[in-house]
Amino acid sequence: MTPGDALPRRVIAAANWMRSNLFSSPLNTALTAACVMLLFLAVPPALDWLIIDANFAGDSRASCTGGGACWVFVKARLGQFLYGFYPEGERWRVNLAFALLLIGTVPLVRLRFPRKALIAALLLCAYLAIAVLLFHGGAGLRPVETAKWGGLFLTLVVAAVGIAASFPIGIALALGRQSRMPVIRILCVAFIELVRGVPLITVLFMASVMLPLFLPQGVTFDKLLRALIGIALFYAAYMAEVVRGGLQAIPRAQYEAAESLGCDYWQTMRLIVLPQALRHVIPGIVGIFIALFKDTTLVLIIGLFDLLGIVQAAVSDPQWIGYNVEGYVFAGLGFWLFCFALSRFSQRLERRLAHASRRSPAPSRNNRPQRGQ
Repeated sequence: MTPGDALPRRVIAAANWMRSNLFSSPLNTALTAACVMLLFLAVPPALDWLIIDANFAGDSRASCTGGGACWVFVKARLGQFLYGFYPEGERWRVNLAFALLLIGTVPLVRLRFPRKALIAALLLCAYLAIAVLLFHGGAGLRPVETAKWGGLFLTLVVAAVGIAASFPIGIALALGRQSRMPVIRILCVAFIELVRGVPLITVLFMASVMLPLFLPQGVTFDKLLRALIGIALFYAAYMAEVVRGGLQAIPRAQYEAAESLGCDYWQTMRLIVLPQALRHVIPGIVGIFIALFKDTTLVLIIGLFDLLGIVQAAVSDPQWIGYNVEGYVFAGLGFWLFCFALSRFSQRLERRLAHASRRSPAPSRNNRPQRGQ
């Protein structure tokens, strides 16, 4: 087939796809025409406001002379939107911490090597220590109070800590809810149902306002630390129910096969049950992560200025009154990008695990886990 023949074939394939998916019936044809009309009415004005008639150059309100968006506002406040009130001369520490996270994450995602989960857990613990040192200061670095943290930086910190902490706690709660020990099962059920019965804003309010009242005199906790603990415990309860659904989807034969191989409870869970259960509920887990990321905006109620909070504070500046739409569009685009990235990563992980499960050979007698391993 010559290159000249490829184009007609693609045109024919595209026409067939449109006929079978967009114009397969009178109703689908009408819906397609309505969607095209809505796009025609909405997209050109939006492009005019966002790009064509927008103002990009300048550093003050006087530079906004066109009828489109004033991105000068976002440009002038970009430092606050990204770092909050973090000292400008110390922002290299934030950039370094996130660069180290990116450098360490890429090999863990792309490469395959033995004991990958254990190495990832050890690297995560080491990174947390380094990140706390860089963010908060110490060891020769200038201390920066958490009250000055804000913007996208604070949003990512709250989301990352909440995700990293709620996932293992949720797995432990799910296992405890299915435990044969009545005390552990009752405690896990009570915690899950209690937390799921109240909104997150109540948990944050309790952690910020009520918790200090029950502490001994002179004992205080950082406000951000209290918010992180509240968010992690709140979403751990939801994570537990998602994981429990995956555990219930595992056939009883898997447990019996593990017992026949001489595996104890923890070997059964770690080697057989949990890998399959978590694979089944990847969409639910990622849904919890996305909800957690979006709910980081609620920390504004306890005086922490995340990305949305810092945008709200910026639009109340008398110099920029009237340009709140640009700020909210910037914040919305930031949230959408990170949520879309999480969604795409989950889809890729699902395909990769499904491909690996199809390629993995059946377990032989030689590679069965031995008792006591």
